[in-house]
Amino acid sequence: MPDPFPQELASYLAASTGLPQATAVRVIADVTAYFSETVEEFVRRRHGELQRLPRKNEQIWPLIEAELAQRRFAAPGLSERQLRRMVYG
Repeated sequence: MPDPFPQELASYLAASTGLPQATAVRVIADVTAYFSETVEEFVRRRHGELQRLPRKNEQIWPLIEAELAQRRFAAPGLSERQLRRMVYG
């Protein structure tokens, strides 16, 4: 299976940081996977993480709304009701 990113990127990262090539490839793959989450996947994952802290939903929803604005994907404005539907389906 081909890598989901140009090999020049891995070579550049290895050269600029001193990381071994294999480590640079793994770092790029991890970052790519992290930022490839959909809005729904992110909301579900973060909701679970925040519940385990433990936080209550009235604290969780505003945090998730704020974090969505900081993410790579362009998330639409979501209401608390829409966020709940993503989690509880």
